[in-house]
Amino acid sequence: MKNLLNLYDDLNWENADEYFKGTLRKVLRDENGARTVLLKLPAGFHMAPHSHITVEQHFVLEGEYESNGKKIPKGSYQIFAEGDEHGPFTSEHGALILVIWDSVK
Repeated sequence: MKNLLNLYDDLNWENADEYFKGTLRKVLRDENGARTVLLKLPAGFHMAPHSHITVEQHFVLEGEYESNGKKIPKGSYQIFAEGDEHGPFTSEHGALILVIWDSVK
C-alpha cells in the first residue's frame, strides 16, 4: 500500500505559516501540481476571502468553520471552482479540514 498515513495521529504535522497563527498542516499528497492536505485550524482562526487557479474541495472531519455567515459543520463537503472567490473563513473553536486541490490545467 503506497503512502499509508493516519489522519488522526500526531505524526507529520508542520506549521502552516501562510495561514492564521497556530494552523497546522499534514501533507498527504503533493504531486504533479495536485495537493491533498489536512489543515488543523486553531480556535479563533481567520482567513480573508481569496480564490485559486484550480478546483478546491473541503471535507470537514472535526469541528466547524464559518464562511459568509454560514456554519459549515463536521461532515460537510464544499467544492469551489477555479476562480471562485470563497471566504472569509473563521473557526471559533477550531476544525480539522481535508483540503484537495486539483492540478493546474
